[in-house]
Amino acid sequence: MRKFGLIGFPLSHSFSKKFFTEKFLNENIPDCEYELFPIEHIELLPELISKNVELEGLNVTIPYKLAVLPFLNEVDEAAEQIGAVNCISIHRNNGKELLTGYNTDAYGFEESLKPMLNEHHKKALIFGDGGAAKAVKYVLNKLSIPFIVVTRSPTLDSILYDAVTSELLQDYTVLINTTPLGMSPNTETCPDIPYEALTERHLAYDLVYNPEETTFLAKSGTSGASVKNGLEMLYLQAERSWYIWNK
Repeated sequence: MRKFGLIGFPLSHSFSKKFFTEKFLNENIPDCEYELFPIEHIELLPELISKNVELEGLNVTIPYKLAVLPFLNEVDEAAEQIGAVNCISIHRNNGKELLTGYNTDAYGFEESLKPMLNEHHKKALIFGDGGAAKAVKYVLNKLSIPFIVVTRSPTLDSILYDAVTSELLQDYTVLINTTPLGMSPNTETCPDIPYEALTERHLAYDLVYNPEETTFLAKSGTSGASVKNGLEMLYLQAERSWYIWNK
């Protein structure tokens, strides 16, 4: 039996377990199972791997995307530059485990964003500067799209929301929400920007996918902007994990 799973804490519910369990069933993939491993401390990872000798791959979620790095033998370019890992492949050789870390969030975001981009989408605003913003910055740099980070508290590398004016929005036509604003159950919240200044030239992308239409996307769409939530990104990064574990 090939075994895969998710580490994090707590793990009350999981998109990954549902996704892979259904994938194995619907695609007639035999002898595979996906389990949840809610480990209270990342230091328990080596013991988990040594006890589960059939384990070939892990997804990583909060709070271990950064904390897992010292336990890995190597990481791919995206994970190294972003500084976070959400996928691990496990190879065993003569009783030794080789753990390689990947960041599939960047792949999922890039592949879901690219079909939405047009020639006039030359500059971007990133709302929020937490962990989720790291993969977004990596992808925008890769695509040569300059960006400004917008935060609620002043930093050397960001602007405040009140600096997002109608004039600024004329040039910055890609808007990406990486904050939890609008996420269920607080669905009425959204980034505080002048939505009336948005046009059909704008693209609003929300990493939030629950609800599928956030207030940020609803207001942007009403002004004519193209909109997209983070659901496809989630599916793409999961499929990328499966590709990594089988390549």
